[in-house]
Amino acid sequence: MMLFPYTYVPHQMEKMQEFIDFIFFEVWCKAPTAGPFGLHLFDSNIELREVMEAFYYSDKKNADFFYGHVERIYRGFCKLNLKQTRRLKWWYCSNNDIEQLCANYSGGHATRHSDIESKFPTIAGDIRSFFIGLYDFDASAMKKKTGDIDDHYKKFVHTNNSGTCPFCGISDLLGENHTKREAYDHYMPKAIYPFNSINFRNLVPACHHCNSSYKSSKNTAFTPKDPCGLQIRRKVFYPFSTQPYSISLQVMIQHADHEKLTTADIGLSFGPPELDEQIATWKDIYGIEERYRAKLCSPDAKAWVVEVLDEWRWHKESAGADGKSPEAYLRAVSRHTEKSPYTNENFLKDGFLQAFKAAGAFEDTANVRDASDR
Repeated sequence: MMLFPYTYVPHQMEKMQEFIDFIFFEVWCKAPTAGPFGLHLFDSNIELREVMEAFYYSDKKNADFFYGHVERIYRGFCKLNLKQTRRLKWWYCSNNDIEQLCANYSGGHATRHSDIESKFPTIAGDIRSFFIGLYDFDASAMKKKTGDIDDHYKKFVHTNNSGTCPFCGISDLLGENHTKREAYDHYMPKAIYPFNSINFRNLVPACHHCNSSYKSSKNTAFTPKDPCGLQIRRKVFYPFSTQPYSISLQVMIQHADHEKLTTADIGLSFGPPELDEQIATWKDIYGIEERYRAKLCSPDAKAWVVEVLDEWRWHKESAGADGKSPEAYLRAVSRHTEKSPYTNENFLKDGFLQAFKAAGAFEDTANVRDASDR
């Protein structure tokens, strides 16, 4: 669901997920045979034991949130049998292997809160509230061990410094020179998928429009419900893919008058074919076709056409000859796009201008002069 992948950046905050892994496998899953809940259950993880002890003696609400949920879920696990804990282990591992979830791996299971409610109703409510609340959990005892997300963001954008949102390619991302940061999107939404709300392979900075206006809490791994209420698993782009890929975009327009262009006049074609399923998901989740058509009808896009026309006219008038042809200008744009496709929306600009060329907008000097005088 993205034009280009992020580079994963290791950080101290990963320790939070390590703590949750320990709690799940070494505390909850062993609950049926481990006896009463107590701090002794964390003795083999010294740092986590220190955190749990601090929460145990604290009267703050956030301390009770963490310690209280861990204890209540433990008591729920105490009532499970071996087959049930094995199922939950499988679901937990599946939901935290984000790359395999994105690939719709046949050996995994895209576990939703509804699955837990169906199979494990006595613990479903606490699991939902715990894992949804974890992302916003803020306690000094935990921060001493894990650091904070603002520091992670600074390191992240230092490495991923394109400055452009990879999910749309048309919005800027706040970078190192800003005092604010972008929100982290839960790629697999925490409102739908348990267990991975603090997994940093599931947390990706995204522009406001991608994160809030379009994606919000859409179900990434399943198609929208059909009239019968059914959903189908689908592939999505993995945000930290190390396998190179390139999305192609072809723009088609029905006429060459940029002043009268409407969204209905614009056709968009994406490739390559082997990524059709991922591209379809990307377009659905982020409203890509609507947003690209709107962009290509904006004053910015119309100015791209005028630049070609004005560039030809200026060179012609100053040189007193044929000057710089539209073809030469378009070749320059294509070269810039090849080198930096997502700088200044080059990938859209190039496709848009090539579409105008195909529609005959730059064919002869009379048309160029007429259009530039409008």
